[in-house]
Amino acid sequence: MRSKAISFVAKSGTGKTTLLENVIGELKRRGYKVGVIKHDAHQFDIDRPGKDSYRLTAAGADTMLITSPAKLALVKQHPESPSLDELLETYFRDVDLVVTEGFKKSGLPKIELHRKERSSTLICRGEDHDPTLLAVASDDQLDLDVPLLDLNNPAAIVDFMVSALKLGR
Repeated sequence: MRSKAISFVAKSGTGKTTLLENVIGELKRRGYKVGVIKHDAHQFDIDRPGKDSYRLTAAGADTMLITSPAKLALVKQHPESPSLDELLETYFRDVDLVVTEGFKKSGLPKIELHRKERSSTLICRGEDHDPTLLAVASDDQLDLDVPLLDLNNPAAIVDFMVSALKLGR
């Protein structure tokens, strides 16, 4: 069975990562196993030049797994970007919920973040009306066709997620 998943979307600088730190902490306090996928439109490298794992990948390893007693990291070369469904099926079967940051064009249910100081149009309610938008978390009063959540209240956002996604506990 695939884990349930939800995507948090917003324009850059809105505070997605900061909010997700708090949301994940709240989910963990409630006993949920949480996975995260962060979308990065740029090339990134989690390894550092000079480290053995970097050298092995640079030498041509298609898959390189580094492991310790506490965690592991997998570096896998992909000729093209894997689909979100493939990532969820392959790597997240052992969690209750996968929270993604980004993936604004995915079919996942979404919560969009909005800040008054940025006062820009919503991604999911602009020219492209996204039917997967569940709610907007904002520090402003907005007239919406979906619930408005308090951006500064991660516990209330988690309450909404648990209800909307029908997470058991």
